[in-house]
Amino acid sequence: MKAFIEQRADPYIIRKDGWYYFTASVPEFDRIVLRKARTLKELPDAVEKIVWTRHPEGLLSCNIWAPELHFINDRWYIFFAAARGGADQDGVFDHRIYALENDNPDPLSGGFTEKGRIDTGWQSFSLDATTVVYGGKRYFIWAQRDFDIPGNSNLYIAEMKNALELKLPAVRLSVPEYDWECQGFLVNEGPSCLIHDGNLLLTYSASATDERYAVGLLTLKAGSNPLDPRAWSKSPVPVMVTEEQNGLYGPGHNSFTVDEDGDDLLVFHARPYPGFQGDALSDPNRHCFLRKVKYDDQGIPVFRDTNAGE
Repeated sequence: MKAFIEQRADPYIIRKDGWYYFTASVPEFDRIVLRKARTLKELPDAVEKIVWTRHPEGLLSCNIWAPELHFINDRWYIFFAAARGGADQDGVFDHRIYALENDNPDPLSGGFTEKGRIDTGWQSFSLDATTVVYGGKRYFIWAQRDFDIPGNSNLYIAEMKNALELKLPAVRLSVPEYDWECQGFLVNEGPSCLIHDGNLLLTYSASATDERYAVGLLTLKAGSNPLDPRAWSKSPVPVMVTEEQNGLYGPGHNSFTVDEDGDDLLVFHARPYPGFQGDALSDPNRHCFLRKVKYDDQGIPVFRDTNAGE
């Protein structure tokens, strides 16, 4: 399967006012980039602009991960995770979630300003924030570690007071529990939302970021309360896994957009081979791919290639 954009992990595409905007993690993990185009076909060749660069030291100086671009109350926001550097290197994986703001109608103009850390209610490894409007309310969803729960990260949700503040405490939605979520690492991360037939579909990624990386699914039926964890149903099996026939290894950390006809598209990254060249973070070859979302007769999304022969 041909990559849409090479060496861009954790890809995110938003369409607004006839423009497509793209951001992702870069292999150096040192900056945040944006590009825009009128069509998806033009997006891979669009000029990429650096809109923010890591600090030289201390907070926000290391491992800049998974930016997402959102338009909230007539302003653009980028949510991303960043760690702290230092001579002792003890903080390079101690991520927190931060926000940037831009009031220009074009997010590639005007410049982003730092708005600080998003308070999630407690201090621990946290990352992969996204936001969705459902039932007239805006929610913030992210991954975070709870030291009382085995593993690296769980999924949490909170209603938003505004673009930068949450109504706390947060609600836990999912923890790594199935075997396919606990390969190499116990991980639930990279949440992304899709609304179809009034249902709120929440995908996430699990396990180590090699060929064992996989996509899971939580479903909230139409009219249910997103802050009620009992209202969510969790698929006991992954909804997307490695497809050797298509050269897709460890698909995950997806987002959703629409094509020019308004059809839902899955945006995800994968490697073209199993394992890593070097180690997980030094290997740059997590590429961005696109795939049309299909739905079965019950309205359940199908993300896998049903012809992959698995």
